[in-house]
Amino acid sequence: MFVQVLSTRALNRALLARQFLLRRVKVSPLAAVHHLVGLQAQAPFPPYFGLWSRLHGFAPDDLGRLLLDRSAVRLALMRGTVHLVTASDSLFLRPLVQPLLDRDLRTNTTHAGALKDLDLGRLAKEARAILAERACTGAELGKALATRWPESTPAALAHAARGLLPLVQIPPRAVWGRSGQPVYATAEEWLGRPLDAEASAEELVRRYLAAFGPATVNDVQAWSGLTRLNEVVDRMRPTLAIFATEAGQELFDLPDAPRPAADTPAPPRFIAEFDNLLLSHADRTRVMSEDSRKRVFGVRNGVFPGTVLVNGFVRGTWKIANQRGSATLTVEAFDRISKKDTDALETSGRRLLQVASPDTTHEVRFNAVSG
Repeated sequence: MFVQVLSTRALNRALLARQFLLRRVKVSPLAAVHHLVGLQAQAPFPPYFGLWSRLHGFAPDDLGRLLLDRSAVRLALMRGTVHLVTASDSLFLRPLVQPLLDRDLRTNTTHAGALKDLDLGRLAKEARAILAERACTGAELGKALATRWPESTPAALAHAARGLLPLVQIPPRAVWGRSGQPVYATAEEWLGRPLDAEASAEELVRRYLAAFGPATVNDVQAWSGLTRLNEVVDRMRPTLAIFATEAGQELFDLPDAPRPAADTPAPPRFIAEFDNLLLSHADRTRVMSEDSRKRVFGVRNGVFPGTVLVNGFVRGTWKIANQRGSATLTVEAFDRISKKDTDALETSGRRLLQVASPDTTHEVRFNAVSG
C-alpha cells in the first residue's frame, strides 16, 4: 500500500496553516482559542501576543473580556501546565488530562514525599469545601488545609489541591492592563457547570490534529502529557488519513484538514513566549532546527522566550524592554536574515509595540547572536 511521504517543509506549512500563522484570520478570539485547544499561559500575558500574531484586528481587551465574563479560563491542563482555554474546553479537557496530574502527585520531586500517606480523596473534598465558601490564593488554601493536616506543609497541600481539583485562576489575574496574584476557584463553581462526564480521548486526538497535525502518536502524547495513546489512535484508523515522515514514521491526520503545498509563502511572524507552536510535538524539526531548539530551550530559569519565524522556521528570539517612556523590541537573530524579511519584521514589530506599549516611543533593534 502506497503511503504519501510529507517533507519537513510540508509539515511546517500544514502546522502554520492550522495555527493561523500563514495568514491572519478573521475569527473571534473565543473561536480561535477553541480551535487552538487553548494557549499555554503560565505567564499571564503571552496569550495576548499569541492571538495578536494570528488574528486580524485583535485588541487585548477582546481577550480580557472573555476572562471577565467567564467565557474563557486559565487552569492546569496539557503537560500539567496552565492553559487559557474556553470555558467549555476546560470542562472537556480536565477529566481527560487528570491521569497525568494524578501521576505528578506520586512523582513530584518537591511534594510527593509529603503527600505519600495522605488520604487524597478526603483532601480533595476538604479543599472543595473551603473553596465553595470563598476563592483563595494558593497560600490561603494551603494554610486552611494545614489545620486539617498539621503534619504536612501548606505548600504541599495546596499543590495537591491544584492537582486533584480543576482550579481556575480567576480575574483580575491575566486581564490585560490589570495585575493580581493567582486566586483559585473550582471550575464547577466558577462556571456553574459540571465537568464533562463523556469526554473522549478520540475527540481529544481529533482536536489536536485539527490544530497541530499531521502528527505521530508520540507527538500527541508530547502535547497532552498523556501516555498509551497508541490504542486510541488505532481505534481511529478507519477515520484518519495516514502519511509518513521522511524518516518513515507514521503520521495521522484528519482527511479534510489543510495541507498546503510545501512552497507556500510563509511571512515572518513574532511568536509569543511559551507558544504551543513550539511545544506540541515530540519532533520539533517541523518548525525549528536542532541548533535553534538548543538556543531556545537552553534559556535559563525556565523562561521560554518569544521567537521569530522567517520562512516558517525559528530564526531568532525577541523581547520588549520598557524604560523612561520608550519601548524597545529587540530581535536576537540566530543567523543572517535578509533585508526583505528584516524590513517586514521591523514593520510588524512596530505594530506589536503599539499594542504592548501604546503610550511610549518605539524602536525595533536587530542583534546577531554568535553560535
